[in-house]
Amino acid sequence: KRTGNAITIRELCEDVGVDAARYFFVSKEVGTHMDFDMGLARQKTNDNPVYYAQYAYTRMYNILNREDAPEFHMPESYDLLKDPKEMALLKQISEFPKTVADCAKYRAPNRICGYLQQLARDFHSYYNSCRVLDPENPELTNERMGLVKACMTVMKNALDLIGVSAPEKM
Repeated sequence: KRTGNAITIRELCEDVGVDAARYFFVSKEVGTHMDFDMGLARQKTNDNPVYYAQYAYTRMYNILNREDAPEFHMPESYDLLKDPKEMALLKQISEFPKTVADCAKYRAPNRICGYLQQLARDFHSYYNSCRVLDPENPELTNERMGLVKACMTVMKNALDLIGVSAPEKM
C-alpha cells in the first residue's frame, strides 16, 4: 500500500475492484514502471479513468433506454448531424478499427485505454452541448440516437477488449 508493502493481486482487486485493477494495469505501456494510485482507483469521480469511461457508457445506455425516448429506427443517412461536437464524436468512432489494429501490430493494449478516454471525453462534450432527445425535431433525434448507439457499441467493444465491464447502471 503506500508504505511500500507488497499486496497480492487478489487483495488489490478486493480493495479497488477488478475493473479498476485491470484498467490501470492495461493502461500502462508494457515494460514501463507503474505506480498504482490506489486512492485514484477507488474514486468514483471523473478523475478515475475507468469510472470516467464506464460512466460515459452508462450515460449512453440510459439515453437510449429512457421511458420517454422514441423508438429508434436506423437512419438512411446522418445528414442532420452538423454540430462540431457530433463531428468530433463521429471521427473518434471511425478511428476504432485502426486503434485496434495498431494495438495488435505494436502489441500495445494500452492504446485502447487512451482511445476510451478520448471517446468518453468526446461523448461527454457532445452530451453537454447537444440535446439528443428533442421532441420538436424527431428526425434529428433519430440521427442523434443512432450516433449514441454507435458510440455505445464502440465503447462496449473497447471495454470488452480489455476485460472491463460496461455497466448499465452505476
